[in-house]
Amino acid sequence: MNCPFCAYEESKVVDSRPSDKRIRRRRECMKCGGRFTTYEAVEYPLLMVEKKDGNFESFNKNKLIGGIYSAIKKRPVSVEKVTEIADYVENYFANSLRTVAKSREIGEIVLEKLREIDPIAYIRFASVYEDFTDIESFVSVIRDLENKKETETSEKKVGEEKKNG
Repeated sequence: MNCPFCAYEESKVVDSRPSDKRIRRRRECMKCGGRFTTYEAVEYPLLMVEKKDGNFESFNKNKLIGGIYSAIKKRPVSVEKVTEIADYVENYFANSLRTVAKSREIGEIVLEKLREIDPIAYIRFASVYEDFTDIESFVSVIRDLENKKETETSEKKVGEEKKNG
């Protein structure tokens, strides 16, 4: 990092703190003593999405957020939760060092997160994502959702009984 005052290459970090998905660093030049601020942000690798038809497009976080917003419309889900889901998807593929993701994988991750947050949003997202063509498709997803909920409830009770007994 070159000093903006004297162009010297060495500086020391005086203060460091998070600031809007970036890290703000106050630096001091080792030569002239001038202080300046730098911002550090994570650079994600370019993620390509393989669509159902085999075409590729670059991952668009805003497009994903828009799809999730459609599902949560008039539901008690916060904007922060939507952003968390989109961030999770982006980080999931970045952390696994993958540069290509199938749209199906992305959809399944979003569905899993929505299932945990709001069942109606889950069904709405599933209806678009799965491209429902008949009522039976809706009924099937609702049945699956109920079965998972019952399974989780049963597992929770068994866990509590083991803990208490």
